[in-house]
Amino acid sequence: MARVRNIPSSELPSDLASIYERFAGTYGPFRNQAAVFAHVPAALRHLMTMLLELREAATLPKRVLELAIVTVSKLNECDYCVAHHTPFLVVEGVSRAGVERVLDYRDHPEFDERDKLAVEYAIAAWERPSRIPDALFARLKTHFSEAQLVELTLRITLCGFFNKFNDALGIEEEPEAVQRLAAITASAE
Repeated sequence: MARVRNIPSSELPSDLASIYERFAGTYGPFRNQAAVFAHVPAALRHLMTMLLELREAATLPKRVLELAIVTVSKLNECDYCVAHHTPFLVVEGVSRAGVERVLDYRDHPEFDERDKLAVEYAIAAWERPSRIPDALFARLKTHFSEAQLVELTLRITLCGFFNKFNDALGIEEEPEAVQRLAAITASAE
């Protein structure tokens, strides 16, 4: 159970309730997260709207985005985010077993060079951002535009924020997320 009360969208002004419902429904089964963010209307208004706008813009390929998010979530051992984003990564063509070993990217049989680079960068940007070698950026620039690199970095670091936020406040996985993850696990067996 979350350490703070989940606020239902019905308790919010209509503009915030609309953002809440759009995020909780369109972005994925993230109702519990939206319900906690509802305590701080500015965070709900700006963070959730930003995530929705980024998804709509689709500047970054979905597979790259999900590789980065799952990588950082696994580094931080955030069960909430791993459970939510594993199904998205499976939809992008990575097997459940492949998701399990995402951190072993160097010899990952399901990853192409761009995938490996995205995981390598996610690890570097999260674990040692002030020591990222110029050579890594040179390789990144062969696969990504500058706008994509900025968004990739934003999403990596924002994911780490969400991991820590979710864990600190004990946000529980929604039943839909648990069911989706279980279905993927069952189909992989």
